[in-house]
Amino acid sequence: MPQAAASKDSYLKLESIRKTFGKFVALKGVGLAVERGELVIFLGPSGCGKTTLLRIVAGLETQDSGSIVQGGRDISRLPAMQRDYGIVFQSYALFPNLSIFDNVAYGLVNRRKGRDEIQRRVSELLKLIGLPDAGRKYPGQLSGGQQQRIALARALATAPGLLLLDEPLSALDAIERVRLRGEIRALQQRLGVTTVMVTHDQEEALSMADRVVVMNHGVIEQIGTPEQIYREPASAFVADFVGKVNVLAAVAEGGGRLRVGRLLLEGAPGAGALSTGARVSLYLRPEDVMINGAAAAMPNTASAKVTKVEFLGAFCHVTVELAGAEEQPLLINMSRHAIDDMKLCPGAALSVGLPPECMRLLV
Repeated sequence: MPQAAASKDSYLKLESIRKTFGKFVALKGVGLAVERGELVIFLGPSGCGKTTLLRIVAGLETQDSGSIVQGGRDISRLPAMQRDYGIVFQSYALFPNLSIFDNVAYGLVNRRKGRDEIQRRVSELLKLIGLPDAGRKYPGQLSGGQQQRIALARALATAPGLLLLDEPLSALDAIERVRLRGEIRALQQRLGVTTVMVTHDQEEALSMADRVVVMNHGVIEQIGTPEQIYREPASAFVADFVGKVNVLAAVAEGGGRLRVGRLLLEGAPGAGALSTGARVSLYLRPEDVMINGAAAAMPNTASAKVTKVEFLGAFCHVTVELAGAEEQPLLINMSRHAIDDMKLCPGAALSVGLPPECMRLLV
């Protein structure tokens, strides 16, 4: 199971975190190190354990075993109120009967800060999130995106060492999500606050994170930068969960070659180590498939027939049948301009190239 090695500067260290709910094992000995000032995102499907792990860090759930160290302080068994963090929930969780000013000031008031300090800090944060004049309004008078900005300001009001974000964008519409994720990332970088976020949205994870922690069934499948997670998936689950991918059933033919249907291909890196007859899965991203002129220089070239063109706005998904491997459809990403120029439609013929260096073998 992947573990993130801790360094001297690691701000948050989780070791062998295990959690069960009755007979269900939610976390199976998870270990992770988060560096100071880093934005780490837990990514995975529902039920994978990511939210449970975040709640354990917050002290809202208690692990069965394992330790948590934050800023050199063991917080493994401390109650939530004695931990140093701010948290933003999916549902905003603002107090509807309090003004925006009082919502943001809530933590400062509880810490018995002076009136002048509270006024200064709240004004500073409202300006920082782009809502300087919202102090006298109430949550019900603001849009969902504005409410989430207020929830973020409230979480940051006490200047916590750690910011926890529990699917903070999932309740927003698509346009607002894109806008707010950019604002959250810019604010996190500006303040340099160590941040852990949970999401099931791969686009959010890839666009916002310094590192992504991909989780599945209570374990960590892979930890890496967004580019590493996307380009170098460590398991079949990661390859399939993060982004679109073609999965072709292949058989090793020896000499680094692979057979897909009746097609004989020059294999992906590592194919030479396979025993002849070994059955593997060959993974290839749709944008890595070459066509026509670009395909001519590829060692793995085949003729293909278009079976479907799916318009998605800026680009299109083109599904083709490879001659010799018709039972395994291949998905290709193409720009709409290329589609228009080539007048592609179902039944059209293409020459397709499968670059060996872009393939990944996962048994």
